[in-house]
Amino acid sequence: MKKKLLGLAIFSAVLLIAGAAWATAPGQSREPAVVEPSGVTVTIPPHARQIADGVFSLGNALDPQSGQLVEGYAFVHYKDGKIKPGGGSVKPPTCYSYLAKGAKWKTVEPWVVNPTNTRGLSGDFVFGNLGYDISKWEDAADGYVNGVEGWNILGNGESTSEVLEADMVAPDNKNEVYFADISDPNVIAVTIVWGYFGGPIYARQLVEWDQVYDNVTFDWSSSGEAGKMDFENIATHELGHSVGMNDLYTSTCSQETMYGYAALGEVIKQTLNAGDIKGVNALY
Repeated sequence: MKKKLLGLAIFSAVLLIAGAAWATAPGQSREPAVVEPSGVTVTIPPHARQIADGVFSLGNALDPQSGQLVEGYAFVHYKDGKIKPGGGSVKPPTCYSYLAKGAKWKTVEPWVVNPTNTRGLSGDFVFGNLGYDISKWEDAADGYVNGVEGWNILGNGESTSEVLEADMVAPDNKNEVYFADISDPNVIAVTIVWGYFGGPIYARQLVEWDQVYDNVTFDWSSSGEAGKMDFENIATHELGHSVGMNDLYTSTCSQETMYGYAALGEVIKQTLNAGDIKGVNALY
């Protein structure tokens, strides 16, 4: 059974239009996704607009670092989904896509993770593996995967035992990762991204990312075990979104890390493919 990865499922053609306005699709509801870390409940706020299945516009809010208005999006992805057919065009697909053209990190910020989980992963592994997975994208940003040169994109991480909260109302100048009880049993993870996605390409920028991984429905593995989600496989994909990469949903791009579906026990997304490398290099 294919599991749909947490992805930033904004349609590329829409995001590339400067200043595009989001509108709630006809017939779609505002059913909130609930995330419950210890002692805290985070929900999609009432003002959020559902713009696609599992995708909510959080509207505009002040970025505490710059004092400027930024846009926020929450992405709630479910385990079921249909693979879109590929190979219909004369040219092969590019096999990379962006959240919005030019939207990338222009400053280096630290990130923090509370690695506590009850689904089979040690805290040391979660912290170390997140750093390793980030390094893959940073290494590839120069167009080569050789561990020699690259870009410092997402900065250094820190492990904490404090309760973290995904920011659904406004950014808080913290990039947070943690495990939590996601109330819908079909949801693997939730990501929130804040940034400037419209206007002139040169002015677009990412300013914050938060990630929540399921702590109840899915067992996690550090070695690609059958019947479990491989953390490195999923996290490498999710961190692609954090640096500005979008999901791919054509079967002809199924070998890419940013392909939008994953199976239990899958490990192919641990290693960046040609489209992933070319895309992040062109962005940075």
